[in-house]
Amino acid sequence: MSTAPRLTALDALHRSLGATMTDFAGWDMPLRYGSERDEHNAVRTKAGLFDLSHMGEITVTGPQAVELLDYALVGNISTVGIGRARYTMICQEDGGILDDLIVYRLGETEAGSSEYMVVANASNAQVVLDALVARSEGFDAEVRDDRDAYALIAVQGPESPGILKQLTDADLDGLKYYAGLPGTVAGVDALIARTGYTGEDGFELFLKPADAEGVWQALTEAGKDAGLIPCGLSCRDTLRLEAGMPLYGHELNTSLTPFDAGLGRVVKFEKTTNEGRFVGREALEKAAERAESAPPRKLVGLVAEGRRVPRAGMSVVANGEVVGEITSGAPSPTLAKPIAMAYVDAAFAEPGTEGVGVDIRGTHEPYAVVALPFYKRQK
Repeated sequence: MSTAPRLTALDALHRSLGATMTDFAGWDMPLRYGSERDEHNAVRTKAGLFDLSHMGEITVTGPQAVELLDYALVGNISTVGIGRARYTMICQEDGGILDDLIVYRLGETEAGSSEYMVVANASNAQVVLDALVARSEGFDAEVRDDRDAYALIAVQGPESPGILKQLTDADLDGLKYYAGLPGTVAGVDALIARTGYTGEDGFELFLKPADAEGVWQALTEAGKDAGLIPCGLSCRDTLRLEAGMPLYGHELNTSLTPFDAGLGRVVKFEKTTNEGRFVGREALEKAAERAESAPPRKLVGLVAEGRRVPRAGMSVVANGEVVGEITSGAPSPTLAKPIAMAYVDAAFAEPGTEGVGVDIRGTHEPYAVVALPFYKRQK
Protein backbone atom coordinates (compact mmCIF):
# COMPACT_ATOMS: atom_id res chain seq x y z
CA MET A 1 0.00 0.00 0.00
CA SER A 2 1.39 3.41 -0.99
CA THR A 3 2.40 5.73 1.84
CA ALA A 4 2.82 8.72 -0.49
CA PRO A 5 0.67 11.68 0.60
CA ARG A 6 -2.53 12.32 -1.35
CA LEU A 7 -2.62 15.40 -3.58
CA THR A 8 -5.57 17.76 -3.99
CA ALA A 9 -6.74 18.92 -7.40
CA LEU A 10 -4.98 22.24 -6.69
CA ASP A 11 -1.55 20.77 -5.88
CA ALA A 12 0.24 22.07 -8.97
CA LEU A 13 -1.30 25.51 -8.48
CA HIS A 14 -0.11 25.70 -4.84
CA ARG A 15 3.43 24.86 -5.94
CA SER A 16 3.30 27.46 -8.72
CA LEU A 17 2.39 30.02 -6.03
CA GLY A 18 5.46 29.05 -4.02
CA ALA A 19 3.55 27.41 -1.16
CA THR A 20 5.43 25.65 1.63
CA MET A 21 3.81 22.22 1.61
CA THR A 22 3.33 19.89 4.57
CA ASP A 23 1.98 16.39 5.19
CA PHE A 24 -1.35 16.78 7.00
CA ALA A 25 -3.47 13.69 7.75
CA GLY A 26 -1.94 11.90 4.76
CA TRP A 27 -2.43 14.82 2.36
CA ASP A 28 0.18 17.19 0.93
CA MET A 29 -1.28 20.58 1.90
CA PRO A 30 -0.13 24.21 1.75
CA LEU A 31 1.14 25.36 5.16
CA ARG A 32 1.73 28.94 4.03
CA TYR A 33 2.41 30.89 0.83
CA GLY A 34 4.34 33.76 2.41
CA SER A 35 3.89 35.32 5.84
CA GLU A 36 1.52 33.49 8.20
CA ARG A 37 0.78 36.79 9.92
CA ASP A 38 -0.13 38.48 6.61
CA GLU A 39 -2.40 35.58 5.69
CA HIS A 40 -4.08 35.67 9.11
CA ASN A 41 -4.59 39.45 8.97
CA ALA A 42 -5.97 39.25 5.42
CA VAL A 43 -8.75 36.94 6.63
CA ARG A 44 -9.51 39.18 9.62
CA THR A 45 -9.62 42.42 7.59
CA LYS A 46 -10.15 41.50 3.92
CA ALA A 47 -10.32 37.92 2.61
CA GLY A 48 -8.37 34.70 2.33
CA LEU A 49 -8.63 31.75 -0.05
CA PHE A 50 -8.14 28.19 1.28
CA ASP A 51 -7.87 24.72 -0.26
CA LEU A 52 -9.68 22.38 2.15
CA SER A 53 -9.97 19.42 -0.20
CA HIS A 54 -8.50 17.13 2.47
CA MET A 55 -11.77 17.20 4.45
CA GLY A 56 -13.80 13.98 4.40
CA GLU A 57 -17.16 14.08 2.61
CA ILE A 58 -19.50 11.16 3.29
CA THR A 59 -22.94 11.02 1.64
CA VAL A 60 -25.83 9.30 3.42
CA THR A 61 -28.95 8.58 1.37
CA GLY A 62 -32.08 6.47 1.56
CA PRO A 63 -35.56 6.35 3.14
CA GLN A 64 -34.01 5.92 6.60
CA ALA A 65 -31.02 8.24 6.20
CA VAL A 66 -32.19 10.52 9.02
CA GLU A 67 -32.92 7.60 11.33
CA LEU A 68 -29.39 6.30 10.73
CA LEU A 69 -27.82 9.69 11.43
CA ASP A 70 -29.92 10.24 14.56
CA TYR A 71 -28.74 6.83 15.80
CA ALA A 72 -25.08 7.25 14.77
CA LEU A 73 -24.55 10.88 15.88
CA VAL A 74 -25.34 12.75 19.11
CA GLY A 75 -27.29 15.57 17.44
CA ASN A 76 -30.95 15.71 16.46
CA ILE A 77 -30.56 15.52 12.68
CA SER A 78 -34.30 15.11 12.08
CA THR A 79 -34.77 18.82 12.89
CA VAL A 80 -32.30 20.02 10.21
CA GLY A 81 -34.21 21.67 7.36
CA ILE A 82 -33.37 21.21 3.68
CA GLY A 83 -30.50 23.53 2.81
CA ARG A 84 -29.36 23.84 6.42
CA ALA A 85 -26.30 22.48 8.24
CA ARG A 86 -25.60 21.44 11.82
CA TYR A 87 -22.48 21.12 13.94
CA THR A 88 -22.52 17.79 15.78
CA MET A 89 -20.33 14.92 16.97
CA ILE A 90 -19.96 11.18 16.58
CA CYS A 91 -19.11 9.41 19.82
CA GLN A 92 -18.02 5.97 20.91
CA GLU A 93 -20.29 3.73 23.01
CA ASP A 94 -18.40 5.03 26.09
CA GLY A 95 -19.17 8.65 25.12
CA GLY A 96 -15.64 9.49 23.91
CA ILE A 97 -15.56 11.85 20.92
CA LEU A 98 -14.59 10.16 17.64
CA ASP A 99 -14.90 13.40 15.66
CA ASP A 100 -16.76 16.67 15.40
CA LEU A 101 -18.72 17.04 12.17
CA ILE A 102 -20.89 19.27 10.05
CA VAL A 103 -23.97 17.60 8.56
CA TYR A 104 -25.68 19.22 5.56
CA ARG A 105 -29.22 18.23 4.57
CA LEU A 106 -29.07 18.38 0.79
CA GLY A 107 -32.58 17.37 -0.22
CA GLU A 108 -35.28 14.80 -0.85
CA THR A 109 -36.23 12.64 -3.82
CA GLU A 110 -39.79 12.00 -4.98
CA ALA A 111 -39.53 8.47 -3.61
CA GLY A 112 -39.12 9.82 -0.08
CA SER A 113 -35.38 9.29 0.08
CA SER A 114 -33.29 11.87 1.95
CA GLU A 115 -29.76 12.98 1.14
CA TYR A 116 -27.24 14.27 3.68
CA MET A 117 -23.57 15.12 3.49
CA VAL A 118 -21.42 14.49 6.55
CA VAL A 119 -18.12 16.40 6.58
CA ALA A 120 -15.46 14.89 8.83
CA ASN A 121 -12.00 16.12 9.77
CA ALA A 122 -9.30 14.87 7.41
CA SER A 123 -7.52 12.92 10.16
CA ASN A 124 -10.72 11.08 11.12
CA ALA A 125 -12.48 10.66 7.77
CA GLN A 126 -11.83 6.90 7.55
CA VAL A 127 -12.77 6.35 11.21
CA VAL A 128 -16.05 8.23 10.72
CA LEU A 129 -16.79 6.40 7.46
CA ASP A 130 -16.16 3.01 9.08
CA ALA A 131 -18.34 3.91 12.08
CA LEU A 132 -21.23 5.11 9.89
CA VAL A 133 -21.05 1.97 7.75
CA ALA A 134 -21.05 -0.25 10.86
CA ARG A 135 -23.92 1.69 12.43
CA SER A 136 -25.99 1.58 9.21
CA GLU A 137 -26.79 -2.10 9.69
CA GLY A 138 -30.56 -2.53 9.93
CA PHE A 139 -31.33 0.87 8.39
CA ASP A 140 -32.63 1.37 4.84
CA ALA A 141 -29.83 3.80 4.04
CA GLU A 142 -26.58 3.90 2.09
CA VAL A 143 -23.30 5.37 3.33
CA ARG A 144 -21.01 6.46 0.47
CA ASP A 145 -17.39 7.58 0.61
CA ASP A 146 -17.37 10.76 -1.50
CA ARG A 147 -13.92 12.05 -0.57
CA ASP A 148 -12.77 11.76 -4.19
CA ALA A 149 -15.98 13.34 -5.56
CA TYR A 150 -15.32 16.79 -4.11
CA ALA A 151 -12.76 19.53 -3.98
CA LEU A 152 -13.41 22.10 -1.26
CA ILE A 153 -12.42 25.75 -1.55
CA ALA A 154 -13.13 28.31 1.18
CA VAL A 155 -13.20 32.08 0.86
CA GLN A 156 -13.23 33.66 4.32
CA GLY A 157 -13.21 37.21 5.63
CA PRO A 158 -15.33 40.38 5.62
CA GLU A 159 -14.84 40.95 1.88
CA SER A 160 -15.83 37.38 0.94
CA PRO A 161 -19.55 38.05 0.19
CA GLY A 162 -18.67 40.84 -2.25
CA ILE A 163 -16.03 38.69 -3.95
CA LEU A 164 -18.27 35.64 -4.34
CA LYS A 165 -21.26 37.73 -5.56
CA GLN A 166 -19.27 38.56 -8.69
CA LEU A 167 -19.14 34.87 -9.65
CA THR A 168 -22.45 33.33 -8.62
CA ASP A 169 -26.17 33.47 -9.37
CA ALA A 170 -26.96 32.27 -5.84
CA ASP A 171 -28.79 34.49 -3.36
CA LEU A 172 -25.94 35.05 -0.92
CA ASP A 173 -27.88 37.71 1.01
CA GLY A 174 -30.53 35.12 1.83
CA LEU A 175 -28.01 32.43 2.73
CA LYS A 176 -27.86 32.17 6.50
CA TYR A 177 -24.90 31.05 8.63
CA TYR A 178 -24.81 27.22 8.70
CA ALA A 179 -26.82 26.88 5.51
CA GLY A 180 -25.91 25.61 2.06
CA LEU A 181 -27.53 25.84 -1.34
CA PRO A 182 -26.73 24.56 -4.81
CA GLY A 183 -25.66 27.18 -7.32
CA THR A 184 -23.04 27.97 -9.88
CA VAL A 185 -19.70 29.60 -9.15
CA ALA A 186 -17.68 30.83 -12.12
CA GLY A 187 -20.03 28.85 -14.37
CA VAL A 188 -19.72 25.45 -12.65
CA ASP A 189 -22.01 23.63 -10.24
CA ALA A 190 -21.20 23.90 -6.55
CA LEU A 191 -22.73 23.51 -3.13
CA ILE A 192 -22.29 26.95 -1.57
CA ALA A 193 -22.18 26.77 2.24
CA ARG A 194 -21.97 29.71 4.63
CA THR A 195 -19.70 27.90 7.04
CA GLY A 196 -16.07 28.21 8.08
CA TYR A 197 -13.44 27.76 10.74
CA THR A 198 -11.95 31.22 11.03
CA GLY A 199 -14.36 33.27 13.15
CA GLU A 200 -15.17 35.40 10.09
CA ASP A 201 -18.03 35.46 7.61
CA GLY A 202 -17.26 33.29 4.62
CA PHE A 203 -18.18 30.45 2.33
CA GLU A 204 -17.11 26.88 1.65
CA LEU A 205 -17.57 25.69 -1.93
CA PHE A 206 -17.95 21.97 -2.61
CA LEU A 207 -17.32 21.24 -6.29
CA LYS A 208 -15.93 18.67 -8.69
CA PRO A 209 -12.13 18.30 -8.48
CA ALA A 210 -11.89 18.99 -12.23
CA ASP A 211 -13.50 22.42 -11.66
CA ALA A 212 -11.33 23.43 -8.70
CA GLU A 213 -8.52 25.21 -10.53
CA GLY A 214 -10.87 27.33 -12.64
CA VAL A 215 -12.88 28.40 -9.59
CA TRP A 216 -9.72 29.20 -7.60
CA GLN A 217 -8.40 31.37 -10.44
CA ALA A 218 -11.77 33.10 -10.85
CA LEU A 219 -11.94 33.88 -7.12
CA THR A 220 -8.36 35.15 -7.19
CA GLU A 221 -9.22 37.51 -10.05
CA ALA A 222 -12.52 38.64 -8.46
CA GLY A 223 -10.79 39.33 -5.14
CA LYS A 224 -7.60 41.03 -6.27
CA ASP A 225 -8.91 44.57 -5.63
CA ALA A 226 -10.42 43.51 -2.29
CA GLY A 227 -7.12 42.23 -0.85
CA LEU A 228 -7.84 38.50 -1.23
CA ILE A 229 -4.74 36.31 -0.86
CA PRO A 230 -4.18 32.53 -0.75
CA CYS A 231 -3.88 31.16 2.79
CA GLY A 232 -2.42 27.97 4.25
CA LEU A 233 -3.19 25.67 7.16
CA SER A 234 -0.91 27.58 9.54
CA CYS A 235 -3.04 30.73 9.64
CA ARG A 236 -6.20 28.61 9.66
CA ASP A 237 -4.97 27.28 13.00
CA THR A 238 -4.33 30.72 14.55
CA LEU A 239 -7.67 32.01 13.20
CA ARG A 240 -9.66 29.16 14.75
CA LEU A 241 -7.69 29.45 18.00
CA GLU A 242 -8.54 33.16 18.34
CA ALA A 243 -12.17 32.27 17.61
CA GLY A 244 -12.12 29.64 20.38
CA MET A 245 -12.98 26.81 18.00
CA PRO A 246 -11.88 23.32 19.07
CA LEU A 247 -9.50 21.22 16.98
CA TYR A 248 -9.77 17.44 17.04
CA GLY A 249 -6.66 15.90 18.59
CA HIS A 250 -6.17 19.01 20.73
CA GLU A 251 -9.39 20.12 22.47
CA LEU A 252 -11.33 16.98 21.44
CA ASN A 253 -10.38 13.29 21.61
CA THR A 254 -11.74 9.85 22.51
CA SER A 255 -10.88 10.28 26.21
CA LEU A 256 -13.24 13.27 26.45
CA THR A 257 -17.03 13.34 26.15
CA PRO A 258 -18.78 16.42 24.72
CA PHE A 259 -19.64 17.36 28.34
CA ASP A 260 -15.96 17.23 29.34
CA ALA A 261 -15.20 19.55 26.41
CA GLY A 262 -17.85 22.07 27.45
CA LEU A 263 -19.88 21.17 24.36
CA GLY A 264 -22.66 19.18 25.98
CA ARG A 265 -25.14 21.38 24.10
CA VAL A 266 -24.54 19.31 20.94
CA VAL A 267 -25.91 16.16 22.65
CA LYS A 268 -29.69 15.93 22.20
CA PHE A 269 -31.33 13.44 24.56
CA GLU A 270 -34.82 14.51 23.48
CA LYS A 271 -34.59 12.85 20.04
CA THR A 272 -37.75 10.96 19.11
CA THR A 273 -36.40 8.85 16.24
CA ASN A 274 -35.29 5.28 17.06
CA GLU A 275 -37.26 5.60 20.36
CA GLY A 276 -34.52 8.01 21.48
CA ARG A 277 -31.72 5.44 21.10
CA PHE A 278 -28.32 6.59 19.83
CA VAL A 279 -24.77 5.32 20.17
CA GLY A 280 -23.26 6.43 23.48
CA ARG A 281 -26.54 7.59 25.04
CA GLU A 282 -26.17 5.82 28.40
CA ALA A 283 -22.55 6.90 28.87
CA LEU A 284 -23.41 10.47 27.87
CA GLU A 285 -26.33 10.65 30.31
CA LYS A 286 -23.89 9.71 33.09
CA ALA A 287 -21.36 12.25 31.79
CA ALA A 288 -24.07 14.94 31.88
CA GLU A 289 -24.89 14.04 35.50
CA ARG A 290 -21.20 14.13 36.46
CA ALA A 291 -20.79 17.53 34.83
CA GLU A 292 -23.72 18.83 36.90
CA SER A 293 -22.57 17.48 40.25
CA ALA A 294 -18.79 17.79 39.93
CA PRO A 295 -17.80 20.09 37.06
CA PRO A 296 -14.91 18.61 35.06
CA ARG A 297 -11.89 20.61 34.01
CA LYS A 298 -13.09 23.55 31.97
CA LEU A 299 -11.78 24.77 28.64
CA VAL A 300 -10.56 28.35 29.09
CA GLY A 301 -8.51 30.95 27.29
CA LEU A 302 -5.09 32.04 28.53
CA VAL A 303 -3.34 35.25 27.47
CA ALA A 304 0.39 35.67 28.12
CA GLU A 305 1.73 38.55 30.13
CA GLY A 306 5.15 37.91 28.59
CA ARG A 307 6.34 36.81 25.14
CA ARG A 308 6.90 33.07 25.54
CA VAL A 309 4.52 30.89 23.53
CA PRO A 310 2.80 27.94 25.24
CA ARG A 311 2.45 24.66 23.36
CA ALA A 312 0.06 21.72 23.59
CA GLY A 313 0.86 19.41 26.48
CA MET A 314 2.48 22.05 28.72
CA SER A 315 1.19 22.22 32.30
CA VAL A 316 -0.96 25.02 33.68
CA VAL A 317 0.14 25.78 37.24
CA ALA A 318 -1.09 27.71 40.27
CA ASN A 319 0.34 27.84 43.80
CA GLY A 320 3.09 25.45 42.75
CA GLU A 321 0.56 22.77 41.70
CA VAL A 322 -0.45 21.52 38.25
CA VAL A 323 -4.06 22.60 37.68
CA GLY A 324 -4.47 21.98 33.97
CA GLU A 325 -2.97 21.35 30.54
CA ILE A 326 -2.53 23.41 27.39
CA THR A 327 -4.38 21.99 24.38
CA SER A 328 -3.42 24.63 21.76
CA GLY A 329 -1.11 27.63 21.86
CA ALA A 330 0.26 30.17 19.38
CA PRO A 331 1.18 33.82 18.96
CA SER A 332 -2.05 35.74 18.27
CA PRO A 333 -1.65 38.24 15.41
CA THR A 334 -4.88 40.00 16.44
CA LEU A 335 -4.06 40.36 20.16
CA ALA A 336 -0.28 40.72 19.53
CA LYS A 337 0.34 38.33 22.44
CA PRO A 338 0.76 34.57 22.87
CA ILE A 339 -2.56 32.83 23.61
CA ALA A 340 -3.64 29.31 24.49
CA MET A 341 -6.63 27.14 25.17
CA ALA A 342 -6.34 24.84 28.17
CA TYR A 343 -8.39 22.49 30.31
CA VAL A 344 -8.06 23.70 33.91
CA ASP A 345 -9.57 22.65 37.23
CA ALA A 346 -12.92 24.36 37.82
CA ALA A 347 -11.49 26.34 40.76
CA PHE A 348 -9.12 28.17 38.38
CA ALA A 349 -11.47 28.57 35.40
CA GLU A 350 -13.09 31.88 36.28
CA PRO A 351 -11.91 34.77 34.07
CA GLY A 352 -9.57 36.99 36.05
CA THR A 353 -8.38 34.20 38.38
CA GLU A 354 -5.08 35.31 39.92
CA GLY A 355 -1.82 33.40 40.12
CA VAL A 356 -2.20 31.16 37.06
CA GLY A 357 0.83 30.38 34.93
CA VAL A 358 2.20 27.98 32.34
CA ASP A 359 5.24 25.81 32.98
CA ILE A 360 7.44 26.59 29.96
CA ARG A 361 10.59 24.50 30.31
CA GLY A 362 10.72 24.86 34.07
CA THR A 363 9.77 28.55 34.27
CA HIS A 364 6.27 29.48 35.44
CA GLU A 365 5.22 32.19 32.99
CA PRO A 366 2.25 34.33 34.17
CA TYR A 367 -0.97 34.07 32.16
CA ALA A 368 -4.38 35.74 32.46
CA VAL A 369 -7.45 33.50 32.45
CA VAL A 370 -10.06 34.84 29.99
CA ALA A 371 -13.38 33.69 28.60
CA LEU A 372 -13.43 32.15 25.12
CA PRO A 373 -13.37 33.23 22.36
CA PHE A 374 -10.40 35.57 22.33
CA TYR A 375 -11.82 37.28 19.25
CA LYS A 376 -15.40 37.83 18.08
CA ARG A 377 -16.17 39.60 14.84
CA GLN A 378 -18.47 42.60 14.80
CA LYS A 379 -21.71 41.58 13.08
